[in-house]
Amino acid sequence: MTTGAGIKVVIVDDSAVVRQVLGRRLAESPGIEVLGSASDPIFAMALMNKTWPDVVILDIEMPRMDGITFLKKIMATRPTPVVICSTLSQRGARATMDAFAAGAAGVVPKPTTGLKQFMTDDSGDIVAAVRAAAAGKVARLNRTAAPAAPAVARPAPVAVAAASAGTDRIIAIGTSTGGTQALETVLTALPRNSPGIVIVQHMPEKFTAAFAERMDMLSTIEVREAADGDAVQAGLALVAPGGRHMQLLTDGARFRVKVSDGPPVNRHRPSVDVLFRSVARVAGRRALGVIMTGMGDDGARGLLEMRTAGALTVAQDEATCVVHGMPKEAVRLGAVDREVPLTAIAEVIRTHG
Repeated sequence: MTTGAGIKVVIVDDSAVVRQVLGRRLAESPGIEVLGSASDPIFAMALMNKTWPDVVILDIEMPRMDGITFLKKIMATRPTPVVICSTLSQRGARATMDAFAAGAAGVVPKPTTGLKQFMTDDSGDIVAAVRAAAAGKVARLNRTAAPAAPAVARPAPVAVAAASAGTDRIIAIGTSTGGTQALETVLTALPRNSPGIVIVQHMPEKFTAAFAERMDMLSTIEVREAADGDAVQAGLALVAPGGRHMQLLTDGARFRVKVSDGPPVNRHRPSVDVLFRSVARVAGRRALGVIMTGMGDDGARGLLEMRTAGALTVAQDEATCVVHGMPKEAVRLGAVDREVPLTAIAEVIRTHG
């Protein structure tokens, strides 16, 4: 199916169209070798036992064995980066969150109609997902799924003070590959009176709502997908919707978010740079910027603008990143005040002020 050595990939999907189009596109990409494809996990395991791949692209709903069960089997026996290929539906999005909890490295969305055209038009994202998964540290991805927790009873969020008062605090977080697990570590460690938080996690449309819902169930603070005009409040984390940018604005005595369309920035929408630059403009020294695990350089320049504006800036250290690309670039630019391990980020947030 391919020639030459490179990142060895196996595709597992019950759709012949997906296997054909995805396989052809990956085979044409320099440095990627498609070992083969299978219509279900049983066939896939037989193929993989002959030559083990570097990355597995995995559908969720398949005959004989579903993708989540197969993912857990892979992680229990021979941890390997897995990219989920899931439909752009509410059901598909929630199943993908279960996959992330089980250790999936990334997600490639696929629509329920127009599949062949979609795979052709968005093939760059597919290739990038495979490269990011191959670059990641599987040990950071191999996690036991956390059980869904009942919703935590919380007091109503307290409005943040006016920006001019000089006592308010705001936390801006940007992350990508490995970020769903990393954010779970941070958000679930925060107390209910934490400063208002705005987050960009690179994730496709519809998946961010399911991610926020899961984080809300597991966390003491409230977590939800942002809507245009939402107020930033203590005890609340707003996650930028997939496919849309999010910026911080001031509105009298409050910070609010603006959620809008626009071209991708650094190939991403939402973009961490878009959020961080807006935080630098309107919050300045009252903000804390955190850049976490992810491939590429989105957020590095925005974090530098935050630091220049007087904000404290923090990067997740290399040892605890799945992919160190985004924090590494921020450090290279001189945008980072402190590098800390993942488990220390919540404490930095708790003590910011």
